[in-house]
Amino acid sequence: MAKPLKAGGEVDSWCTKCKLVLNHRIIAMVGTTPVRVECSTCNSHHNFRARAPGDKAPAGGSSRASSGSSSASSSGPRSTRGPTKAQQAVMDRERTWEKSVNGRAVSEFRPYRVSEIFEEGDLVRHSKFGDGIVTRLLEGKKVEILFKDDARTLAHGLVD
Repeated sequence: MAKPLKAGGEVDSWCTKCKLVLNHRIIAMVGTTPVRVECSTCNSHHNFRARAPGDKAPAGGSSRASSGSSSASSSGPRSTRGPTKAQQAVMDRERTWEKSVNGRAVSEFRPYRVSEIFEEGDLVRHSKFGDGIVTRLLEGKKVEILFKDDARTLAHGLVD
């Protein structure tokens, strides 16, 4: 019979840093189940994981999901949530960029040069960042240009 698990003891756990099932020291327990462990190889602290992600529990073995009485904990995948605030901001920015740039003629885009003077709403073609639109004029001869991947602050109106 196996020794009962206890804080300070050792257990095999999936290491989130090493990406392997390795020997770990138990830091915290809830009842008879380890919940927090320290990897003996890399010394990282993380939650206890009995097996690698994607591995199924042994057919006869017990797991935390099956020990609960709630049927929701063992019923298929979780419902997916909407995008995070950061993801939503990126999607909004891309949508704004697309509305501003799509359908415009190539001749409407001015090549970006530091010596050029831009106004809000001007379409710009940058050699590195691609097509963009001037969204704001900033102090100190700077403009904010919205490109597909991000808004960037660039200089304008400087004499060579």
